[in-house]
Order: sequence, then structure tokens, then C-alpha cells
Amino acid sequence: MGSELELDEARARFVGLYDRLKDELLQDPVFDLMDEARRYVEEMLDYNIRGGKLNRGFSVIETYKLLKDGEDMNEEEFFLAGVLGWSLEWLQACLLVLDDIMDNSTTRRGQLCWYKLPKVGSRAINDGVFIKGSIHKMVKRYFREKPYYVDLLELSDEIALQTSFGQMLDLVYSHESERDLSKYNMPAYRRIVQYKTSYYSFYLPIACALLLHGEKPENFTDVKNVLVEMGILFQAQDDFLDCFGDPEVTGKIGTDIEDHKCSWLIVQALERGSDDQLKVLYDNYGKDDPECITQVKNVYKELDLENAFFEYELSSYAELLSSIEDLPNPAVQEVLKSFLRKIYGRKK
Repeated sequence: MGSELELDEARARFVGLYDRLKDELLQDPVFDLMDEARRYVEEMLDYNIRGGKLNRGFSVIETYKLLKDGEDMNEEEFFLAGVLGWSLEWLQACLLVLDDIMDNSTTRRGQLCWYKLPKVGSRAINDGVFIKGSIHKMVKRYFREKPYYVDLLELSDEIALQTSFGQMLDLVYSHESERDLSKYNMPAYRRIVQYKTSYYSFYLPIACALLLHGEKPENFTDVKNVLVEMGILFQAQDDFLDCFGDPEVTGKIGTDIEDHKCSWLIVQALERGSDDQLKVLYDNYGKDDPECITQVKNVYKELDLENAFFEYELSSYAELLSSIEDLPNPAVQEVLKSFLRKIYGRKK
């Protein structure tokens, strides 16, 4: 996008759009919010939408800029890309609010999960639905006269549905009545991640920028395939950090082991473990007991899964870079390389 200074300035402009979009939503006559309700909605939006890395949202702006071959964006182009970017951050907030409830998580982004606040509790379910519904208001306000408006709605709804399907697969595999480690393998893992993470975290920002640029995302199947693979690497990093990351850095306490998640680590352990190690995993995985969690982590350490992950991350990076450089469009190549640089070696 240019120099680091230009990048910082663009990010600051993007961040500055949040208050305007939030205020427009709070003032929308369809809600007729009383003062107390208005304060609650504002606090709920601020708590759940702010504070993230904003990678998904800002990627729409970065991608659009790269698709313009480095030409400066005018005010309207930047604003529209910013609105789409924030719509992705709204979607991310909705998914995290609901995901934390389903996973019984404690912290998110260095603070208590929204539903864990005493005054919130189960109301967080409706708050997540509200956040999702407000995305359509935002998009309709600025894009309903655009020729790609219907494409934008269909793209958003399809990926939201795919993401919900991925979450359903994740929950089916980890539900207490269905827990069976014999079902955990790499094909199952890849399927869950493709739907739960890859489409909305990696493909959707690029597809939004392509629509804004007058392109048809369906003409970029090879790009979509690369982004799906990038999403799988990203989720494997998340799984690694859930177990081996520093909560002070990641901002959350990992729960994959006690939640019986089909994670990259457990799949690798099942593939590599001895009969004795597999017995330990079958006896202890998915139990919310500190001793059981320690037993599982000990197996991970015995199998040296930390180094196995670093080797996987390095090889995945090389394969993705090769796939990106095989693409015919230099601007799209740069978009994807930018994505890859952001996630490689991340610690949170």
C-alpha cells in the first residue's frame, strides 16, 4: 500500500470510520432506542467489535488498493472499502460472541468474554444475532444503488452460512455424546477449518475487494483455493497457540483439550503416537480436569509437536508462496503475498 507511514495513516482512517458507522446504526429510526437501550447497544458494540487486530477489515482496503495497481483511492472508494471492511469486523464480532458461549470460553482479546459479564449472561446470544442483523443495515445504506449490491448480499449470506456449517461440524465432533477420537483425522480437520475459518477470514475480504473493483469473484477460483489453504494454516496456528501460546500475548486462555476440539495438535498426536500414548489421549482428552489436560500436554511434548508444528508452518509457507507465484495476475499475487506475510510466524 506504500510506506509504513502511509499504511499507518490508512489504518487510522479506517479505525476512524467505526464511530460514524456505529452512530448511524444507533440513530437509525427503525430501532427507536430509549436511552438505556442505546447505552447498552453502544457498550455491547464497543466491547465486541473494537480491540481486535482488524486484519480482515483492513484487508479489504489493502486489497482494493493493490487491485488498482497502486493508484490512490479517492475519498468515496476508501470509504466504501472501509464500510465493507467494518462489515467483516461486525461479522467477526458476531461469530466470536456466539462461539465463546458454545465453547464455554473465559477470555477473549485480553478481557472477559461478553457473556461472562454478570449483567450480560445469556443475553449475549441475542446480542450476537443483533450484530449480524445490523450488517445488512450498514451494507444497504451505502451499496443498494451499486450494480454489485445483490452479488454482495449473496456473497455475505453464503459465507455466513458456510461458516455456521463449519461451526456445526466443529460442535458435532466435540459434543459430549459424540466424542470419539477415532473420527479425528486430517481430512475431517481440513473440512471443518475450510468452512469455519477459511471462507470468512481469508476469502471474504478478497472477494469484497474484487466486487468493489468491478470483478466477479467466481472468476478467481484459483485464488479462492490458495486462500482456503491459507486459512487452514491460520487455524493450525490458532490450535498451536491454544496449547503452547502465552495467554498474556494471545489474549485468551486455551480450552481446546477440555472441549475435545478436533485440532491440528490432536490429529498429529493420533497419527504419531504409540499405543501407550494413544491410550493416554483416549483416557484424558476432552475432560475438564487439570490433571487430564496435563497428561495430554505431556504426550504432545513427548511427540515434540512444537517442532513438528514449526516444520509444518515453514513447509506450508513455501507451498503457498509457490502457488501464489503461479497465478497470472501480479496484483492478485501481491494481495496474497501480503496476507501470507501477515500470518507467517504470528504469536497471537
